[in-house]
Amino acid sequence: MQFTPLTPLALAAALLFSGIEVWAQAPDGAVALEPSRRLQPAPQGEAARRLPIILRAQSLRARPDLDAVAEGAVEFRRGGTVISADRLGYNQVEDLASAIGHVRIERDGAIYSGPELQLRVQRFEGVFLAPEFEFPQFGAGGRADRVDFIDSRRANAVNAIYTSCPRDGSGDPDWVLETSRVQLDFDANEGIAEGAVLRFLGVPILAWPRLSFPLTEARKSGWLPPRIDLDSRSGLELSVPYYWNIAPNRDATLTPRAITKRGLGLDTEFRYLEPGDSGTLQLGLLLNDRVAGRSRQSVQWSHAGTAGAGLRYSTEVVRVSDDGWWKDFPDAGRSLTPRLLSGRAALERPLAWSALGGGEGLAYLRTQTWQVLQGSDQLVSSPYQRVPQLGLRLGSTPLAGLELSLQTELNRFDLPHAEPDATRPTGWRWHAVGALALPWREDGAWLVPRLTLNAAAYRTDAPLGSGSRNARRLVPTFSIDGGIELERETQAFGRAMRQTLEPRVLYVNTPYREQAGLPNFDAAGKDFNFASIYSDNNFSGIDRVSDAHQITAGVTTRLVDAASGAEALRLGLVQRYLLRDQRVTPNADGSADGPPLEQRFSDVLLLGSGHVLPQLALDAAVQYSPDISRAVRSIVGARWTPGPYRTLSTSYRFARGLSEQLELGWQWPLNGRVPSGPDTPAALAAASGIGAAQAARGDGSCAGTWYTVGRVNYSLKDRRVNDSILGLEYDAGCWIGRIVAERLSTGTSEATTRLRAEIEFVGLSRIGSNPLKVLKDNIPGYRLLRDDRRAPTSSDE
Repeated sequence: MQFTPLTPLALAAALLFSGIEVWAQAPDGAVALEPSRRLQPAPQGEAARRLPIILRAQSLRARPDLDAVAEGAVEFRRGGTVISADRLGYNQVEDLASAIGHVRIERDGAIYSGPELQLRVQRFEGVFLAPEFEFPQFGAGGRADRVDFIDSRRANAVNAIYTSCPRDGSGDPDWVLETSRVQLDFDANEGIAEGAVLRFLGVPILAWPRLSFPLTEARKSGWLPPRIDLDSRSGLELSVPYYWNIAPNRDATLTPRAITKRGLGLDTEFRYLEPGDSGTLQLGLLLNDRVAGRSRQSVQWSHAGTAGAGLRYSTEVVRVSDDGWWKDFPDAGRSLTPRLLSGRAALERPLAWSALGGGEGLAYLRTQTWQVLQGSDQLVSSPYQRVPQLGLRLGSTPLAGLELSLQTELNRFDLPHAEPDATRPTGWRWHAVGALALPWREDGAWLVPRLTLNAAAYRTDAPLGSGSRNARRLVPTFSIDGGIELERETQAFGRAMRQTLEPRVLYVNTPYREQAGLPNFDAAGKDFNFASIYSDNNFSGIDRVSDAHQITAGVTTRLVDAASGAEALRLGLVQRYLLRDQRVTPNADGSADGPPLEQRFSDVLLLGSGHVLPQLALDAAVQYSPDISRAVRSIVGARWTPGPYRTLSTSYRFARGLSEQLELGWQWPLNGRVPSGPDTPAALAAASGIGAAQAARGDGSCAGTWYTVGRVNYSLKDRRVNDSILGLEYDAGCWIGRIVAERLSTGTSEATTRLRAEIEFVGLSRIGSNPLKVLKDNIPGYRLLRDDRRAPTSSDE
């Protein structure tokens, strides 16, 4: 290329007064432009208007302060705007650029290309005829008959289509969104599409006369995609959520529902975030349930806030209108135990002091109530309600090596008003648990002697077995907990390892105190496992303290990768030895006041876990009884993950005389191309410069990839399937189809079957009932076929 035939004086005047910088290709060593994606983010606003214009071409003709005409591989730059074309003319007086032939604009991550462009550069005002557009961030794009740039923040498009499917001319896109007119306003964060029609495989499936949607991740009021559910108890359900962006710190979602078997309903969620308060209120209303013959409601409220003097307050309440709610609406239980709904409120104040070495604590006032959803097949016993629960917890900073702690509470225990039970006492309890420890800790060793005092006093509403309404007890406990940690360097599994050997011994001495005649409001036997065997009390709660004169001894060894620090293997063994009979014990069902324990040696606990192979994870825990020379309980699990989107897990759970279950979970491709490395289809597309849909397909063809997903829990004892999830996913690249069937047991002879189906249009939205949460929560190792980034909707939160 040659410089255009301007005299040096004319060229200097053009550069100085017109603001146009002209570069042509020169011999090696000359200045060259870099692609815009390597440049720093362009200035905005007034700073952008002061930037010079950079123009590169094979030939250039210019008149200072008037105009310039460039031909041949033209590249025009100003700020963050890059225009390339076969021919470009620039009128400096009108700030008008006219480009013809293979015109391409790159701006703010979007790419436009077409035959002809008229653009006032500073105002970014003009017309682009028959452009195609691309949004590399989303792997999507489309075309339009015409795009009018009103300014840098507003634009209109006529007869536009949008899709994330391949647009290389190899065939019609699988899905396309067609609009007669689109208005974009980035200042208002609003896009308006008129005459919008979504076509899938050539068939129109949704149409909107006028559709509003956000242009950024900021929230915006509007309708969300509809959701469709199908289950065996309610039939077909259609819900269409409306998102209301009330204020920057408040929003609401209103979801009208139509259920074929039951009728019409409305779900409402209101969220708020104030300077000192935040919370969520959810209300559910079914106007007239035709199956139940009545209206039905639900409410869930969670709130947290702060006040002066360090006060914190919170509440969590879940209530429903009837006992059958958890069976009819299993998704709406929102509780770990759907038949036991909690109501909790708390007022707390942290404490701190500096006297006598200092310390920290917490004073609190709480209440805890319950709603129990009973069933005809099995009754549920309600926990005690605590109204009120007044407590104080204190812990001191070590002083002269001593550590002191104190916990004390005053509780009122009641039963729900609808569940009086003459066999379960109600009343008041005060308790205090104080501990004094003198720990010694050095690198690789520790020894912690501890003295604990557990006191409680009761006043019941009805006389106890002794005839009195008052009772008290005081139980001391002395314990010594010690252990060492040994390490050595070794070689294992073909790599350098660090092996540890960690023996631990716990001695506990608690004298016997008669407690069978005392109320039991919250005590229950602890599960026998690696954590509980190293505790000084076999009961959780306060009302029972097991007598003990025992030694617990165990050892754990680990193999740790010397380079990464990842644990490759862990093995553990622990057993307890009674120095005398234990008289305060839990029953086999976990309740209090069991028979005396005379067995000197407890069951042996064995633990093993490992990641010896990168693709294989193993876990096992076994409770072995020396008396019967057999395992009493065992849990064995394995998960094999040979590559992305390939996982297979299985677990076996056994409790002698109670249950025996086998569980299998998986995600596995059935056919098609699957990434063999850690890269997702979107990452592969970014690296190779092709569309996400084509990257997923591999060759740009219409063939996608089928995946099977599922989890099955089978009871070997009862010879029946307890719960199961079976599904198929189809990844076509630019869209993903999912269909999942879920069976939930709601009784010994009852179950609810739900069918969830969804189509995810990549780069647009999802339509159907989203089964992703079910798959993520229930299938170990499940991996999303796409990043968990919500597609743009009318209320992207």
